[in-house]
Amino acid sequence: MSTTGRLVILDRDGTINRDSPSYIRSASEFEALPGSLEAIARFNQAGWRVAIATNQSGLGRGYFTISDLHDMHKRLHRELAAVGGSIDGIFFCPHTPQDGCQCRKPKPGLLLEVARRFGSALAGVPVIGDSQRDLQAAQAVGARPILVRTGNGSDAESQLNAAGDEVETYDTLAAAVDAILSADD
Repeated sequence: MSTTGRLVILDRDGTINRDSPSYIRSASEFEALPGSLEAIARFNQAGWRVAIATNQSGLGRGYFTISDLHDMHKRLHRELAAVGGSIDGIFFCPHTPQDGCQCRKPKPGLLLEVARRFGSALAGVPVIGDSQRDLQAAQAVGARPILVRTGNGSDAESQLNAAGDEVETYDTLAAAVDAILSADD
């Protein structure tokens, strides 16, 4: 297990950036949610490694190309750098739900790949996202599932409440980071 900083895994669409039911298809459509980039920078400044694990079925559906996805991530890296932040790794599933892969959340494949690449156990690692898929993937690997109400998070919270399930929940990524870092002191 690596000892070079604690690890956090973030979902992308709806957690870091604005989501769209018609998919984020280009760098020009990639728009960070208020405070999300600064929140990531706070993780970096506290010595945390930050990974993104994101379903990107728009690739498999032909809505955008791998080059388009790289351009989106280049924009994310540039905007993060401007506020003093960085991402240590971006892991994505290009498959559609019908492909039956092991990497599409709620399956744990993406998170297991993060663990393998970082040489890190996932027990207790915060996994922050805006959907039940994110939470289910975190639970499958013994990580710490955290829901944010941005993106699809409010709908996910309503579904969880209706089922009687409780999960650590915050209004935004910034609020989740504040809670994690204050408990880490």
